[in-house]
Amino acid sequence: MDNDPQRHARVPRDFESLRSTIIERKASMPKRLAQVAAFALGNPDEIAFGTTASIAAASDVQPSTLVRLAHHLGYEGFSDLQSIFRERLRDRTLSYEERLVTLEQSSGDDEDANLLSGFIAAANQSVNRLAATVQSETFTKAVDVLAAAETIYLIAKRRSYPLTAHMTYAFSKLNIRHQIVASPNGVDPEMVQFATHRDAAIAASFSPYAADSLSQSQELADRGVPVIAITDSAFSPLAACATHWFEVAEADFAGFRSLSASMALTMALPVAIAERRRKHQHPKAGKAKME
Repeated sequence: MDNDPQRHARVPRDFESLRSTIIERKASMPKRLAQVAAFALGNPDEIAFGTTASIAAASDVQPSTLVRLAHHLGYEGFSDLQSIFRERLRDRTLSYEERLVTLEQSSGDDEDANLLSGFIAAANQSVNRLAATVQSETFTKAVDVLAAAETIYLIAKRRSYPLTAHMTYAFSKLNIRHQIVASPNGVDPEMVQFATHRDAAIAASFSPYAADSLSQSQELADRGVPVIAITDSAFSPLAACATHWFEVAEADFAGFRSLSASMALTMALPVAIAERRRKHQHPKAGKAKME
């Protein structure tokens, strides 16, 4: 057992810190450790619920590899590492009613003001983090792909849906052909079948990832349709099938996650695409405008 208190203090004790640590060490990890680490971040609920044997089988490694990963990250053993995933599950499975109770217990005297300040602070943190980490080169390459597309398919479900809803509005105003994959009659799989290699897609999904978004994005990628992904980790299944991808780590307040940074990105993309097209068609044209 490691008795070094300083080393123990450096071990990630929450899921977000663990995720960041794994991403930072990804390139230097042995192949098998990187494999099981990717599985863990992509399937956190299975890590929380599973046994060593079931997790090893699902991630196609030996059970000893799970112990090796735990030690590599500084944990005393796999059960110590697994506790981080179980704590995450406890936090994420709070019902909205329980989240509201938590807010009431921590809001102090001026409940409304503290609640508003909390959400503003989370939004500010998210945007600042994106500003510090987003790569302009990736943005430029993504815009190149999307500006050249005949039709841009928009894929997002559940919490991520507002991102594609806003882009639908923006693309409509900017005269950019697009198709949001969100049919009320359940024909989304049929809709994506119309996409060809001359088109492109923007897909957004965050842990816990929407299965439909992942399957539709993978299908497009398999057929040679470029996919621009907005997700939360280098180990995200969405990042794995993307032509280019953006990592957006949204902060939360009392369990309610912000969409502020993601929304800033999805506001910038349509305007950048319109600008790129206008410059190619009319080199001296002014900037695109959207009411």
